[in-house]
Amino acid sequence: MRYIILVLSVFTIVSTTVRASAIPSDGQHKNRVLERPLSDEEHFADDGKEAPIHNMEYDHDAFLGKEEQQTFQNLTPDESKERLALIFSKIDKDQDGEVTEAELTDWIRHVQLRYVLSDSDRQWKDHITDDKVLHLDWDTYMKRTYGHTEDLDEKDGEDGDEFNYHDMIRRDKRRWARADKNNDAMLTKEEFSDFLHPEESEHMKDIVIDETLEDIDKNKDGLISLEEYIGDMYSSKDGTEEPDWVKTEREQFSSFRDKNKDGLMDRDEVKDWIIPDDYDHASAEAKHLIFEADVNRDTVLSKDEVVEKYDLFVGSQATDFGEALTKHDEF
Repeated sequence: MRYIILVLSVFTIVSTTVRASAIPSDGQHKNRVLERPLSDEEHFADDGKEAPIHNMEYDHDAFLGKEEQQTFQNLTPDESKERLALIFSKIDKDQDGEVTEAELTDWIRHVQLRYVLSDSDRQWKDHITDDKVLHLDWDTYMKRTYGHTEDLDEKDGEDGDEFNYHDMIRRDKRRWARADKNNDAMLTKEEFSDFLHPEESEHMKDIVIDETLEDIDKNKDGLISLEEYIGDMYSSKDGTEEPDWVKTEREQFSSFRDKNKDGLMDRDEVKDWIIPDDYDHASAEAKHLIFEADVNRDTVLSKDEVVEKYDLFVGSQATDFGEALTKHDEF
């Protein structure tokens, strides 16, 4: 009973504070929340029975990272346990043989940040081929990304209303200016990372609120109506009934998004939606993993406990931990 109550509590918190990150097969479902979800998988699925079904693929993504998951090779249980024991020692920063909730939370955050660092590094090298060059200027970025400006008028409209290259450049330039902390019209590698991934930088989040409003607010009144909110994530088809998740989103809009109950979301309400400050995904996942694997209930995890529950952390597959073990010595 204690397990059922805990699972139901976690499921309730997740479902009422952030939008589901999985993309259903019956329609679009964009995730506008700035904090990158720990997984594209649903953590708990409600099949109408007594308790939601626990999906351990979510835990695998959170613990290893989705990008690492995609490079998995099939391993035997013994091989998985052996590699998991190696990564345990990286999580156990003080090397006392136990992983605390704080250490596990730090690891999960590190795994999620690894994608941001890898992506930023890749795109930086795409623009800067000389290691001695420490700044990226706007013209170089512009030409590498969009080509020659005289070609843009011809490009606009080729792909329908979805793409307007001049508008994309305007938005990029605004984001560029915010990322340029010292106002020298160039970006360092760190500033370029802020430009690419503004959700990770506190000083960039207002820009993403602006971009979200621009994307969803079709009538340009500075507000988001229920239909604009739903239209951003779901395109209805004639004669088809809305899927259940769309109905749930309508309820979310009325019950949680539209706080002043005027039928619209203003800028402050959009901020509360996409920058939730009342839920920490990494901390919640660390608590969940400890609850599941902590056999002796001492609130920490031993290596034996983690290895014994290897299916919770890595399943029957495990990534090549080489990069995590050699390049991220802080863990």
